[in-house]
Amino acid sequence: MRIINLYKYISFEKKEVVMSKQVYRSGTSIGANIAESKNAQSPADFKNKLCIALKEANETEYWLELLFMSEYITKEQYDSIQNDLNVIIGTLVKIIKKM
Repeated sequence: MRIINLYKYISFEKKEVVMSKQVYRSGTSIGANIAESKNAQSPADFKNKLCIALKEANETEYWLELLFMSEYITKEQYDSIQNDLNVIIGTLVKIIKKM
């Protein structure tokens, strides 16, 4: 939900279209792939879905950094969402490594 709210803020308040859509797509894709992993057809499929979620998290991190560097979001906004993203990335890495 934080990514969706960030998208709304950047696209409507800051009038930025390209990066806001990119962070929206990659950020919501993290959750979509994790949701898909719940009904994976095999352990390999489960791991694959989580690997895709991790890639999307890394992409989200990239777009978030660009939004900060281009001053569409503040340092406080960046740090707050980046902290959440670090938790997600760390959790995904731990799960994937255990498999």
